[in-house]
Amino acid sequence: MARVYVSAVIDAPVGQVWDKARDFNGHHAWHPIIADSHIEDGLRSDTVGCVRNFGLTPGGRLREQLVSFSDREHSYTYTILESPLPLTDYVATFRLTEVTEGNRTFGEWWADFDCRPEDLPTLREQVGRNTFAAGFRALADLCGGGVTAPAATPAPP
Repeated sequence: MARVYVSAVIDAPVGQVWDKARDFNGHHAWHPIIADSHIEDGLRSDTVGCVRNFGLTPGGRLREQLVSFSDREHSYTYTILESPLPLTDYVATFRLTEVTEGNRTFGEWWADFDCRPEDLPTLREQVGRNTFAAGFRALADLCGGGVTAPAATPAPP
């Protein structure tokens, strides 16, 4: 099982960042690689079990299912149902935590998945840098704050 983990500090309050990121179907409004998105079957985007179907700006579509959601914890977990990426058993978590010094936000985004060993370096780049780190930078820009060194690593510290 492989893991990609990215963390960042966003110079904006956690409530402000969560307001932008909490919509499981809203990532096309802030993430640079998401072209469009919709929730299947008319469910709300914070309903556990809902499926988002979205297109990538470089091309390709994914379907992801929300498996947990918490406004209290500022987090959600989802799994990939269909993807053009060469991986299986993908489960990811997005979580924000308040940084009390400076009223900032600590963001974590990680995924566990299976893949062929030769695909792992490319997947770390695609998932870690191009998706998770790029997402944190986009959220920081949207919230009017900077971001401190998002970095992709194979596992949390």
